[in-house]
Amino acid sequence: MPSPSRRHMIQLLGGLAVGAALPAVARAETLPDWSSDVGILRRAWETMHPGLYRYSTPEQITARLDGLAAAWTAPASFRDRFLALTRVTASIRCGHTYPNPYNGGETVVSRLYPDRSLVPFRFVWIDGRMVVTHDECAQATFPRGTTVTAIDGVATPEILSRLIPLARADGASDAKRTSLMEIRGDDRFETFDIHLPLVLPLRDSALFTLADGRAVRAPLLSRAERRPAAVDGSPGNDANPWALDRGPDGIARLTMPGWALYDSAFPWETWLGGAMDDLAGDGARGLIVDLRGNEGGLDCGNVILSRLIDRDLTLSRSRRFVRYRRAPEDLHPYLDTWDRSFLDWDDQAMPDPMRPGFYRLTRYDDDGETMRIQPTGRRFTRPVVVLCDAANSSATFAFAQAVKDNGLATLVGTTTGGNRRGINGGAFCFLRLPASGLEVDLPLIATFPDTPQPDSAIDPDVLVPNSADDIASGRDVQMMSATDLILAA
Repeated sequence: MPSPSRRHMIQLLGGLAVGAALPAVARAETLPDWSSDVGILRRAWETMHPGLYRYSTPEQITARLDGLAAAWTAPASFRDRFLALTRVTASIRCGHTYPNPYNGGETVVSRLYPDRSLVPFRFVWIDGRMVVTHDECAQATFPRGTTVTAIDGVATPEILSRLIPLARADGASDAKRTSLMEIRGDDRFETFDIHLPLVLPLRDSALFTLADGRAVRAPLLSRAERRPAAVDGSPGNDANPWALDRGPDGIARLTMPGWALYDSAFPWETWLGGAMDDLAGDGARGLIVDLRGNEGGLDCGNVILSRLIDRDLTLSRSRRFVRYRRAPEDLHPYLDTWDRSFLDWDDQAMPDPMRPGFYRLTRYDDDGETMRIQPTGRRFTRPVVVLCDAANSSATFAFAQAVKDNGLATLVGTTTGGNRRGINGGAFCFLRLPASGLEVDLPLIATFPDTPQPDSAIDPDVLVPNSADDIASGRDVQMMSATDLILAA
């Protein structure tokens, strides 16, 4: 069962007017008691969340939810209450469990962005510093490669340390958490934009300290002024979201910024299979698959894998489990999803003596094909390099794991997201909390490996981090490294 990209899957239900139940923006002391929502969240998690206790004990979860109930009873601002919720959801250490702005409705979104509090540039984190990749300041204050070391006197490593506990990621994957707290321009709702005002109150302008010692004051942006780059591979986009180029060096470069094509009419399997077959026949010197920034979506990588093998490939075995056979009836009014059959697995979920408290899900992986990829089309025998980074945390994580474990390609770049101990996803409900008007994504299926695995993601075969100088000069050192590897083969 493919897992949709986290930032896109909720657009399936984006038209639901859940925000209408939320009161207008109010002063902190007029917010009503939201603690009844915590009871709904507690029951949903305890009966349906398959990864709730993967990294936490029942006692820890109980204590955190009790603390949330107290926070949602006491007078507080919307942002303070949202911060309390985010701390609890992030503590589960699940990359698919969080209050999702795409699912929250416009009223919730307006409360997350009530003023001008967004930094006027896009950036990445390098060694605890913010390195600008795109200046959005009208005064052109932050040229590409500018390094910011503090905001309003707070050092950037301290800012990052406050943000990391709020980011959704699997297990110990702090590289993923750091990646989420960057501004890349590829999302309508940047995680950093939502969370920075929760830990560092800013409004209208801020003082930015730069690595050269200068301090410059610059105006902040509103949400309307944030100019995202085009989001490739968005649901409903029927055009080809990928690019395949052949350079004068004879190397083919396949750029795949997203695999979230579950709601697209683009015939991606036919196109990708044909492209791989053509490369196998036209003498390409090698192939570079660029997955940087790609969280996942459909299992598009399986088409590539099928052209790299000459015998059946058995993927790393991870069995699927759920916590329930039928969702509790009293929760049905609060559960939205694109497939109501997720609420009743019936005999496709069977008790498993090896994992008490879970049901072994047979709906997707007992067809004899899910764990195995067969050779298809024309085999590509030239060198293959995959560019990876911390965004790769779902289907792209699984692809990176498959190529590395089976020696099918060389991974170049930085550590992926995801986790070798398995993730939660595959099917989702969107839990609507009526008192607050907030929504929390609820993954329904957990994968667990058959053998013990470390609490870690996938390290590249060749580690190639970026530097501020690389960004300033526009050098793509990871692509350059991948090119050199193929040319030297």
